[in-house]
Amino acid sequence: MVTQIELGDITAVLTRKNIKNIYLRVDPPAGAVRISAPRRMSLDQIRAFAASKLAWIEKQRARLRELERATPRNYVDGEIHYVWGRPHPLRVVYANRAPYVELTDAGMLLVARPGACTAKRQAVVETWYREQLQRAAPPLVTRWEPLLGVGVQRLFVQRMKTRWGSCNPVARTIRLNSELTRRSPEYLEYVLVHELVHLLEASHGARFRALMDRFLPDWQERREGLKRFPQPGPPSRSPSGPN
Repeated sequence: MVTQIELGDITAVLTRKNIKNIYLRVDPPAGAVRISAPRRMSLDQIRAFAASKLAWIEKQRARLRELERATPRNYVDGEIHYVWGRPHPLRVVYANRAPYVELTDAGMLLVARPGACTAKRQAVVETWYREQLQRAAPPLVTRWEPLLGVGVQRLFVQRMKTRWGSCNPVARTIRLNSELTRRSPEYLEYVLVHELVHLLEASHGARFRALMDRFLPDWQERREGLKRFPQPGPPSRSPSGPN
């Protein structure tokens, strides 16, 4: 049985099992909090235990954020790269053929030309991430356009340094950060709906929030989850990017 426990602005996922003791962990990359508890333990007891660990939870989350900031990406064997929120160990193979990336049962396979430097290996991976988002985003746009009663003229995917997405209400264009491919799909949907709503309301005022509440009721939880990631930096508070 899986339920959720609210601990202030933290949501913990609780799973009851046939175990004797209660366990709590903070999972990378976003610091998801998971609790495994005996079936016999009451919800009040579990909540009290989790509340007593809040300082530890915050410490672990801060450590994960710093680790992701500090970890260099050299695109070599053994590195962990995330795809739609799931970790994949990287395996690099050098071959005289067109470079490509492929997900396998063993992880993420990067095929690069012999002698390819770090920058070239990175470019292959970044291109692959962008292509994944270019495939994943259009079906979401098609789904949400009629729900919101809006139309998008063009959708762009690119690496963005300071925001997850942006919208031009006049040109009716939307830009999405290719970094979203590394995050869970729920965050892509949140950013996309956020930008689509800007086609109805340019500001982040009361009408914008009311529209988000109506169409994506858990948008604030998704926003807070996305904020835990160190990239691409603090979300923009202008009408052109999700806050």
